[in-house]
Amino acid sequence: MLKNLAEFVFGARLDRHLPERVSHSIAEQQIKSEILIGWVQLTLVLFFGTLYTIAPKTSAGTVFTPVPWALALYFLFTVLRLAASYRRFLPRWLLMASVVMDMGLLMLLIWSFHLQYEQPASFYLKAPTMLYVFIFIALRALRFDASYILFAGAAAAVGWLVLILYVLYADPDDPMITRDYVEYLTSNSILVGAEIDKIVSILLVTGVLAIALLRAERLLNRAVLDSTTAHDLSRFVAPEVADRITTADEEIQPGDGEVKPASILFTDIEKFTTISEKLEPDELMRTLNEYFAAVSAVIDRFGGVITQFEGDAMLITFNTVKSDPDHAANAVRTAAGIQDVVRNNTFGKGIRMKTRCGISTGKLVAGAVGTRDRLLFTVHGDEVNIAARLEQLNKEHGTYVLASESTVEEAGGEFAFERIGEIIVRGRTTPTVVYTLADPAAG
Repeated sequence: MLKNLAEFVFGARLDRHLPERVSHSIAEQQIKSEILIGWVQLTLVLFFGTLYTIAPKTSAGTVFTPVPWALALYFLFTVLRLAASYRRFLPRWLLMASVVMDMGLLMLLIWSFHLQYEQPASFYLKAPTMLYVFIFIALRALRFDASYILFAGAAAAVGWLVLILYVLYADPDDPMITRDYVEYLTSNSILVGAEIDKIVSILLVTGVLAIALLRAERLLNRAVLDSTTAHDLSRFVAPEVADRITTADEEIQPGDGEVKPASILFTDIEKFTTISEKLEPDELMRTLNEYFAAVSAVIDRFGGVITQFEGDAMLITFNTVKSDPDHAANAVRTAAGIQDVVRNNTFGKGIRMKTRCGISTGKLVAGAVGTRDRLLFTVHGDEVNIAARLEQLNKEHGTYVLASESTVEEAGGEFAFERIGEIIVRGRTTPTVVYTLADPAAG
């Protein structure tokens, strides 16, 4: 029950530790928050100083004027603290000490009013400058760490209590206590209950801010973790797929998909088994990574989405998760661009990676398949099978790019195609009219 109550008040805890890189990212934000706090404090002290400079001096003739000295001291402290923020020298003990200094200098400034204006000590208890206590507490909310708010609030409450006690004991013969509210407002007498109300207000505001910040901190940690997870996952699936998943209004379910016209491009490296036999596993991985990086650049340039890797093979889609009205032509441009890349480059230790491509265009389903707990975004339809078979048929025809008639018709007259003929591809009974790209480097 206590756990449920704590979660209701403070928000749910993360059920696992933050990874080091996530913690580092949050720590960087905290440093920026401290810099922001420093600039706000510097603005405040300059504001205090400007007000003091231009305000009429009702204390003219007073020999001792501590206010400008207190302001100067606070200005110096604020500048040093801001410099420490930029130099990233902000250990926890220094931050806690700076909170005490903030409140201590503010209380010192308030305390000095009765000296500057030559009034009884109770005079400073009615200074409106006391309201700046809440500003200094709220400043701590710029950093997502409730402990600093609690520490600031405690320092403020203790500081005000010390000021009250100083008034009560500064003149034992005349503590100047009253129970008359009117007399309290119109004289230098003090109403102890009113001063206690101020301390209670400080503590309540501190408590509410601390709870709000703790809830926000837990939400921030969860949000940063989710964002980092989504970013990391986008490296394992197409960024467009990751974006579609993370921005969906409702949780994606198995079977969610969309029927639409699209183009499919299958690629496979020729004689990859022979190549892999000659390489150590780590060298093979480096070689493949170089190849995929070069080919991916071409795919991105023409708007393709790598929907699936399978060993050295790739399933690339056009007009599925990313709208592309010119999808057939872009699929052909991609195949031609891949041929250009592998013709003019070597990978790893001078290895050639000849690549076979199969392209088909038509209606298909793009969506999520699998179980509720494990989903895969992929494409299904007859055109997917045709593209896969065309990629394999390149072996029989000595070609590197084969396309179905539907792709040729959709791509337009930009490309030079040669008709291979009607072929019954494996797994189908209906003949498929097949074309090859006469100049794979064109487009």
